[in-house]
Amino acid sequence: MNLFEILGPVMVGPSSSHTAGAVRIGYVTRKLLGEEPAEIEMLLHGSFAATGKGHGTDCALVAGLLGMQSDDMRIPTSMELAKERGIAVSIGEIRLKDAHPNTVVLKVSGVSGKFLQVEGCSLGGGRISIRKLDGIRTDFTGDSPTLIVQHIDQPGHVAEITSMLAHKSVNIATLHLYRDSRGGRAVMVVETDQPIPQTAVRWAEHLEGVLKVTYLNTSEEDM
Repeated sequence: MNLFEILGPVMVGPSSSHTAGAVRIGYVTRKLLGEEPAEIEMLLHGSFAATGKGHGTDCALVAGLLGMQSDDMRIPTSMELAKERGIAVSIGEIRLKDAHPNTVVLKVSGVSGKFLQVEGCSLGGGRISIRKLDGIRTDFTGDSPTLIVQHIDQPGHVAEITSMLAHKSVNIATLHLYRDSRGGRAVMVVETDQPIPQTAVRWAEHLEGVLKVTYLNTSEEDM
């Protein structure tokens, strides 16, 4: 444990897990969506559902989806700001099996019609984990540039993606593979040390057997 985890992040309170972590989940979801949200549905689980209202978890999640960081003084007014932008927001509860108590499922539609479903949890001290993306298991923090490739579970995809990254001089920090069944849907989560060029992301989208590519570019300016 480092000093940051003990003291917590610079933030608008009251809670590093229910507020700062929630902002971070919303912010990473916004980055993954890659555009302004038009409709937001948030389903709160466990402690998020039980005490989230008092800790401003709902406002924090919306603030992150609007592109705010955890120290933004506008966080308490994020619902009003979303309404001003014409963004529809709905809040409900959900019970998830074997999920962290500070978990939310975000169903977000972008202005272009793009849809993304994210299950994220707040681990304390402002740290988060994205546990599911579009219903498929993942586990990444959003701290590094991250490429998520959803594909058919068949030979060759890992080699194609890693070779492409090597060709672009992008170093892989971590690579994880998940699948729902043999020969079914699979997801490859690749965290890298450098940003991945958009041309490479678009190239991956057109590979045979690839269903969807989502890219988190942490080096972009706040949207």
